[in-house]
Formats: sequence, C-alpha cells, structure tokens
Amino acid sequence: MTNEYVLILDFGGQYNQLIARRVRECNVYCEVKPYNKIGIDEIKKLSPKGIIFTGGPQSVYGEDAPSVPKEIFELGIPVLGICYGSQLMAHVLGGKVETCKVSEYGKTETFYDKKCALFADAEIPESAISWMSHTDFISAVPEGFSVAAHTSNCPCSAMYNEEKKLYAVQFHPEVNHTQFGVKMLDSFLKDVCCCTGDWTMENYAEKSIKEIREKVGSGKVLLALSGGVDSSVLAALLSKAIGRQLTCIFVDHGFMRKNEGDEVEAAFKDWDINFVRVNAKEQFMGKLRGVSDPETKRKTIGEEFIRVFEAEAKKIGHVDFLAQGTIYPDVIESGAGDAAVIKSHHNVGGLPDHVDFKEIIEPLRMLFKDETRKLGQELGLSETLVWRQPFPGPGLAIRIIGEITDDKLEILQDADWIFREEIAKAGLDRSINQYFAVLTNNRSVGVMGDFRTYDYTLALRAVETTDFMTAEFSRIPYEVLEAASRRIVNEVKNINRVCYDITTKPPATIEWE
Repeated sequence: MTNEYVLILDFGGQYNQLIARRVRECNVYCEVKPYNKIGIDEIKKLSPKGIIFTGGPQSVYGEDAPSVPKEIFELGIPVLGICYGSQLMAHVLGGKVETCKVSEYGKTETFYDKKCALFADAEIPESAISWMSHTDFISAVPEGFSVAAHTSNCPCSAMYNEEKKLYAVQFHPEVNHTQFGVKMLDSFLKDVCCCTGDWTMENYAEKSIKEIREKVGSGKVLLALSGGVDSSVLAALLSKAIGRQLTCIFVDHGFMRKNEGDEVEAAFKDWDINFVRVNAKEQFMGKLRGVSDPETKRKTIGEEFIRVFEAEAKKIGHVDFLAQGTIYPDVIESGAGDAAVIKSHHNVGGLPDHVDFKEIIEPLRMLFKDETRKLGQELGLSETLVWRQPFPGPGLAIRIIGEITDDKLEILQDADWIFREEIAKAGLDRSINQYFAVLTNNRSVGVMGDFRTYDYTLALRAVETTDFMTAEFSRIPYEVLEAASRRIVNEVKNINRVCYDITTKPPATIEWE
C-alpha cells in the first residue's frame, strides 16, 4: 500500500459508503471490507493506520449478531466505532449495552467533553447537533474507558480509551446533519491515527497511468464510451497512458440531450485516441416504432446497442483488453469482491462474443463519483463532461412517456436544455444531484394570445441525494422555476403547461419510466 491506509469494517450500516467518502475528503485513502470477509492475519498484513467500524441494523447482544475478535483491539491500531460499531466495542471489551428507554432518531443536541481528542478542535463547541439513529445504548463503559459525550436521553453518546487509542461515538459524524462531524473524523485520522493526508488525485493519476502502461504493454484496449462521467474520465486516463492503443466507440442512439453527441465528440477531438462515433438514430428509431411500454423501450435499446457495438468492434479486429468505468460504489455493493464479473455484463449489456480480450481493466474501481470528477479535472477533461448530469442508458427515450417520435424528441431536447440552462444561471447546477425534464403524454387546454391551445404537459424533476437509493426533491426557488416555465412555454412549440415533481424516492423513483 503506497498511500496511508484506513480500513473500514462494514457491519451492514446504511452509511458505509458515506463514511468512506468522508475519510477520502480528509485526503486519507480507505477501503470498505465486510466484517466477515477479512481476518486478523489479513488486517496485520494491510497494516492500516486506523480502523473504523460502521453502524449496523442489529443488536450486539442478539443471537448471531455481527462481531469481531477481541484481538482486533490489541493490535495497537487506533479504532473508531460508529453507532453499532461503538456498541460492539463496548460489548466485546466488557461494557454493557441495553435497550434505550427513549430511542433517539434524527437531530439531537449533544454535549462533548473537550478533553477527548475527537472533540478537542477549537472550532467544535461544547454542545452541538449530532445525528442519532439507535434503540440500544452503552449503559456501562468498559474498564479503562471514559464517557466523552452525552445527550438528555443517552448518558454515553461517546467514549474513549486514550492510552489504547480506542474511540466510539453513538451518533453518525459522517452525516451532514451532524455539526462538525467531518472535523471529528479528521481529528481521529490526523491526531489519533497520525495520518498526514497523502491521498490526492494528482498522485492517483500518476500511479494509475504507470500501472496501466505496465499492464497493457503494447496491447490494444477497447472502451464503450457513453459520454457519461465515468466512461469519459476513463477515456481521458487511458489516453494519457496508452494513446492510440485505445479505441473508444461512442454509439449515439439519437436520444442524447440537445447538442450532447456533438459535445462528446468535440471533447475528445484533440485527444490522442482512436475515436469512433456511430450515428445510429434512424436504426434505433426504427426498432422503437410503435413501442410505448417503458421496459420494452429499455430492452430494445440495450439489445440494439450491443448489435451496433458488436458491428463496430468487428472492424477493429483483435483487442487485448476491454476497459470499463466501474467505480467504488459498484465494488462495495457487490460485497463478494467479484465486481468485474458483474460489471462486464452490466456496463456493456453483454459482451460481444467475437471480442477476444485477455481481461477487463477497471482503473476507476477504487474511486467514488466525486473523486472521479476530481480526476477528470486533473486530467484536463472539459467541465461539460466532468460535471455532466447522471443520464440513463436509454437517454431521453425513457423521458418521453409513450411512443417516441422525432417531434416529441425535439420538443423534449429543447425544453430540457432551457431547464438546465436556468438551473446553471441560478448557480444550482452543482448542488442539485440530478435535474431534467419529462415530456408526458397528457395534453391540456391552454390559451396563447387569443387562441385556444391543446398541447403537451411537461414535468420538471430535480432531486438531492447522496446515494441515489433515496432522494428528496430539490427546493428550487420559485423564481427559478418561474423563469424556466415561462421560457419553455414561450420558446418551445406544443407545450402549454409545466409542472414540478415534488415526490421523494421512495415512493417514486428518480426517473419516470
């Protein structure tokens, strides 16, 4: 391990990825491992600077509850337990964990002992809001530990053993709702674990380029370039590493956002790669004629993409490596460490049989999305692609309710472009995680000038989320929505009504189809 390393043991907590992201934000490299997939001997070999236990849904005193051997606390490695992880530390070391008389959920005023290293930073006050989510609590700390925080209902919201460098917090410092939470994590990493913070995208880029060159040698690499953030950053990285040994196939199915196909092509025009753009709109539209069911749309587009990709790959001939934009959330969610197998079928929809490659290479597989964007900036990729909004594989085809026609596609492209432009003008384009327009199949009566209209209703959707598994609708200021609505109705033909979707996920999904 060339970088300082922190190990995160996952006990099934909903915030496991978020903990890792926060550690990386402190410029410390970390990896998430399932608690039951790594033993003491492997931990010793990894020699982490620190270990963090995540939360989890179970009770530590329950039958078959996730646990760790006591030896992990005797390695001389600092440990931080969070939520379930804090209770597990207490339970294994001889403390007592019981059911709360009053459970704590959400924002909770918490009182901190400033003598504890986690809370010693001058910016952290003696009391602040933390995010709680627990029905059990530490009723008695283990021998050698001191209570470091409490709330009105929980007598031990944090504990520590300074001599052994063992720390535990009942709340979630990784969640934005916990005030000064990142500072607490940074204090653990820098003051307790003695990390210097040597994890940067500049170092990662240099290291990755060197590793890619060593692995690929004189071989050829094929990449299916969607124009999304992950595949675009991967194309830029591979370009720096192997130049014209890389061929990128960009299948433009015609359902991109306004001008987006041209933007993708322009972004890679001067890069030292073989870039192949396949304009296949007519081919895809032909397959979708008369199709209105969303699942049928998805399957049809996915299958046709493979056929087009397959035909173009045949023209290239022998390929040694297939590159994929797998990122770290994919690896964590696989759990079994076999993400390459899963993603080889997910990313390309099923690999073409004729492509004879040695193996799949995934240079981004240890990066989170925000780190992937930082890497893109480090490599000089255009801001347009680095900050591109998440976009479904079938594109606008599943943002047009019902059958797709050329007229509907043009209407949606124009309306969506206006909405995105107004969001950017308001400075909200990087704070809203996903925003787009949907052309519904509903028509309604309107009036423009002295004339009656009977035109389409357009829906606008914008969400804020950390993991895309759950999402809140974005509270866009009314004046921004009004400007977008006014422009869309005035500038786009056949739309006379604009609605804003204020549904959370769940019960809704982010996309409409």
